[in-house]
Amino acid sequence: MPAMKASRIVDRPVPLPVQDRLVREGVHPVLARILAARGVAGRTDLDDALVGLLPPDSMLGAGRAAALLADAIAAGRRLVIVADYDCDGATACALGVRALRAFGADCAWLVPNRFKTGYGLTPEVVAQAAKLAPQVIITVDNGIASTDGVEAALALGIEVIVTDHHLPGATLPRAAAIVDPNQSGCGFASKNLAGVGVMFYVMLMLRAEMRRRGVFTSREEPNLGALLDLVALGTVADVVPLDHNNRILVAQGLKRIRAGRMQPGMRALFAVAGREPARAGSFDLGFMLGPRLNAAGRLEDMSLGIECLVTDDYARALTIARSLDDLNRERRSIETQMQAQAESVLESLAVGDTGSISLFDPGWHQGVIGILAGRLKDRYHRPVFAFAPGDAGEIKGSGRSIRGLHLRDALDRVAKREPDLILRFGGHAAAAGLTLRGEHFERFSAAFERAVRELVTPEALARVIETDGSLETAYLNLDLARLLEAQIWGQGFPQPLFRDDFEVVNQRIVGERHLKLKLARGGRTIEAMLFNALEPLPGGVQAAYRLAVNEYNGAQSLQLVIEHWENA
Repeated sequence: MPAMKASRIVDRPVPLPVQDRLVREGVHPVLARILAARGVAGRTDLDDALVGLLPPDSMLGAGRAAALLADAIAAGRRLVIVADYDCDGATACALGVRALRAFGADCAWLVPNRFKTGYGLTPEVVAQAAKLAPQVIITVDNGIASTDGVEAALALGIEVIVTDHHLPGATLPRAAAIVDPNQSGCGFASKNLAGVGVMFYVMLMLRAEMRRRGVFTSREEPNLGALLDLVALGTVADVVPLDHNNRILVAQGLKRIRAGRMQPGMRALFAVAGREPARAGSFDLGFMLGPRLNAAGRLEDMSLGIECLVTDDYARALTIARSLDDLNRERRSIETQMQAQAESVLESLAVGDTGSISLFDPGWHQGVIGILAGRLKDRYHRPVFAFAPGDAGEIKGSGRSIRGLHLRDALDRVAKREPDLILRFGGHAAAAGLTLRGEHFERFSAAFERAVRELVTPEALARVIETDGSLETAYLNLDLARLLEAQIWGQGFPQPLFRDDFEVVNQRIVGERHLKLKLARGGRTIEAMLFNALEPLPGGVQAAYRLAVNEYNGAQSLQLVIEHWENA
């Protein structure tokens, strides 16, 4: 493999006065250090009670949407939710359907097929939705940029309510109400809600509006807290930053899951993933359940995933979950094959001398190129675009970026410099998509490389592994591993990673592709795992590692998981 710029391990800075304050407030000393390094200022930042949520009435458009929905329900008007085709869109749709039906609404749903109608509320999707005879369309996790689609709906006499969390374009659609914390003028203090979080807030406002109208004097109010398992799943799976408000939503959802209070589809997904709901954590949502739902949108369409979350029949949910599990296995197989092809191409390239990677293969699958780009980005620490065939001579690319490069801004620079090159593009800082004519791939690759070199410093192309420093030997224990496992970790609030020197006492290959290690430090020996690695380690290493709870035959023990190592 060509030489790459060296990785380096750095320790996160810790504001010591904040760490000391947290310890005085009763937080475990190691956890206090970890939390202080992540911007937690005091114990109150750790409160996860629902009363700590930001007020729904501070979200621009939520009150207007609630009034329109209350009017529609009272008049018996037909509602149709138009979802996005990822896990966030699926959970937002399921939450909306469940809540609106509980409020007495006549509510159907529709999810576009990513391969046929593209993203968002397009005119083609409106024509599809019109077959369900809606009087009101509600978008979830999309719609903020769907100006043409909203116009198409208005031309058919259909009212549109947009709920979204993506960045708006220069012109907002002419919807009857728009709820998006990222729209101009919205005073909602968190801009990090996922689409499912926005829909949850709209449903909170709808309940308040119906309460104000006296609707619940003669019948029971729906318990919206019962839907927080869906909010937690969509929030973690969409990899939005876990600020305090999002941590409350995820923590509350996980508490309900651990207590066995969840939708039948959630229970079914845990079952097929072989995970125990009573010990559920962010890892289960982001890496076990989320990919199984996303597999439907990647390989077929997300209708299967939404049906799993909407049905109240557990047997039906389990049957669907097994189908989703099969799709996820197929997705993994396709991804593994594509990654092997990509690696063989990269063997002939001097990756260390480039600022970006752009790859195309006529046999690649549109639904998996985003995952492939992410895997290659993680491995080579370069912004990556992977392309697959599209329609009529077009190719579609999905990109993932490193910190320091806003991917959509880079595409914007390319598009302005070469106006006839990119047919369509969109996205945000970390991920973006675009469409080209097939014959323009090499031209795009060169133009994107030029843009990256202009926007990214050489230092940003060196991989930095951020850790929480050395962990005192006395704290290398199961109790701390359990304490850390019980916390909420995710995007913007990363799982703790420590850094220390170890002697490698023993090592062997297990499961054909992993190293099982016995490490020594400070007079102690500790079990450890290095996944997806077959090359033996030297006798001494500096390792970046996390603590894990290993469960075998009903007994729990401490295990270190090595994320990165260097010679000691």
